[in-house]
Amino acid sequence: MPTPMSQYLSEFVATGILILLGNGVVAGALLNRSKAQGAGWGVITAAWGLAVLIGIFIAGPTSGAIMNPALTLALAAIGKLSWSLVPGFVAAQLAGAFAGAVLVWLSYLAHWRLSDDPAAKLAIFCTAPAVRDTRANLLTEAIGTFVLTFAALAIGANSLAPGLGPFGVGLLVVVIGMSLGGPTGYAINPARDLGPRLAHALLPIAGKGGSDWGYAWVPVVAPVVGAVAGAFAFQAVYG
Repeated sequence: MPTPMSQYLSEFVATGILILLGNGVVAGALLNRSKAQGAGWGVITAAWGLAVLIGIFIAGPTSGAIMNPALTLALAAIGKLSWSLVPGFVAAQLAGAFAGAVLVWLSYLAHWRLSDDPAAKLAIFCTAPAVRDTRANLLTEAIGTFVLTFAALAIGANSLAPGLGPFGVGLLVVVIGMSLGGPTGYAINPARDLGPRLAHALLPIAGKGGSDWGYAWVPVVAPVVGAVAGAFAFQAVYG
């Protein structure tokens, strides 16, 4: 039986790898003189799905590889995770996301000064809406996280064959990005946005602008609402 500390460590490492690989592909696609520059939305969404898959393989046996404070709260709300573990899980996920973002910064250390667009540099760390409309942005993030939570729980409960669940969740993240990611960049995870946003604010990134803290609450609040709704919807359908 994994101890709480081993579960927290697993969440920290898995979330860190998730952000390193997920934000890393955005850096590769956006920063000047990267060999992946211009790779596009399809590559970004595919890499995020694969990053989630790797995170599941890392932490699945120990902590369940939640890697998402909104999903953590949702699982606790329906009795699938002890409330006593929630603070440690959330802290580990946020810290892991921050650490992963720092590793992205280090991995592309020579490229920051070669790019002049502050908005692109911010996009490597965190999300921003394509059209800034608070109600619409909240709704988009809530819907995306509802789908993530409901479908991930359904995949876990009804995997077509043993061992395919992680691949199903990875594909789920890809299709959410392709279908619902356009309006807001599909944070669907408070740690994925807040940890790297804090890293952007603190790191000495050449030519960076502000960290857009006025928007930062949207990818925190909306995913929590969507995840809790998705979890209760799953419980209502599947019992």
